[in-house]
Amino acid sequence: MTKRQPDQADANLRELVQALAGLRNEEEVDDLLMALLTPREREKIALRWKLVRMLEAGLTQRAIAEQLGVSLCKITRGSRELKAGRTGFRRIVRRSMAERQNLRQRPEKKESGVRIQNSEDNDCKLSPRS
Repeated sequence: MTKRQPDQADANLRELVQALAGLRNEEEVDDLLMALLTPREREKIALRWKLVRMLEAGLTQRAIAEQLGVSLCKITRGSRELKAGRTGFRRIVRRSMAERQNLRQRPEKKESGVRIQNSEDNDCKLSPRS
């Protein structure tokens, strides 16, 4: 088996970045991630996303380690990225958290016979309209 050259890996990553940038909606992002990543890879990425949001929210690394059952090393990497990593990453995390906060603060919506409620973890739950 031949080793991949760094230039080729960079080119492949650049192509993926361009593909992601061209996606039109959440469904297309979901389709791409489901096709490219194994269930374990998706789980790891979701966990890493959760821990950086927890860091940004001000939780301590030890509290996050206890809550998520992960090592301090994983959390330290996320912390470093938030503090000194790419500014685009910090901006994305902060924007995502602000958008989720705005969703929590919205009043209930009523649409087409179904009431949409925001739950504690901000996943929408559908219930029959009363």
